[in-house]
Amino acid sequence: MKGKQTQELRIKTMISIRPSAVAGLYYPARSTELEDLLAKQFDKPSDHIHHHAKALIVPHGGYFYSGQVAAKAYQSLMEVADDIERVILIGPSHRTDFKGIAMSEADYFATPIGSVAVDKKIYPQLSRIKGVETYESPHDNEHCLEVQLPFLQYSLNQFEIVPLLTGKANSSLIADVLGTATQDVKSLIVISSDLSHYLDYETARKIDQYTSQAIISMDNHDIDKFHACGCDAIRGFLEYARNANMSGQIMALSNSGDIVRKKESVVGYGAYLFE
Repeated sequence: MKGKQTQELRIKTMISIRPSAVAGLYYPARSTELEDLLAKQFDKPSDHIHHHAKALIVPHGGYFYSGQVAAKAYQSLMEVADDIERVILIGPSHRTDFKGIAMSEADYFATPIGSVAVDKKIYPQLSRIKGVETYESPHDNEHCLEVQLPFLQYSLNQFEIVPLLTGKANSSLIADVLGTATQDVKSLIVISSDLSHYLDYETARKIDQYTSQAIISMDNHDIDKFHACGCDAIRGFLEYARNANMSGQIMALSNSGDIVRKKESVVGYGAYLFE
């Protein structure tokens, strides 16, 4: 009986760590190189200071392409680094189709800088929302949440994450989840999304400017997959933001054609702050 109890205790105390899936692809796999790159991307001062960010919308491309855009938003967190305890990370599932919102089973998400704890204290409340379930498969090789973690590790001090991936999810569901997840704790919402995909440079600029104005105007009706890969999370957040009387601004806007010479087919990147 004692041996069985010991085995059950070991099972109960096993810790699940989600390993990095895209280190060495989207960002450096060595911690020193990653920290050096982040330092360079944060080195350029932002024109937007003294903001108490409640939410960010940031891109999830490779750091070479979109890192400086994301850093413009993450810089705003440096002044409130001690105030944020929970980060609700939400973005689109790129590889797995499903309905609703998937929470991760993992206890920690690993990056080359270290592991970030998952705040599972909120899971019972989220699980009571129809359309939300713990479903690990979409998280296994997904990059959209993982690439945000080094930025958060660089910007914040002690924090935990609530990693959420959207399948087919309507705005009301996402707004409900965000409202529940931000209760009773100092929190930050991070929506992970790129903008237009594979348009020519000038067309992409026009479309992304249109999308950016819709975002900061909190008009979620015209934002679809043509405008942003994380459109569901963005639309749901904008419904939540309107109800919470937030205001938004554009922190940075560019596309991959600003980094490389290829202009025929580009991906758009935008960073936005809400307070």
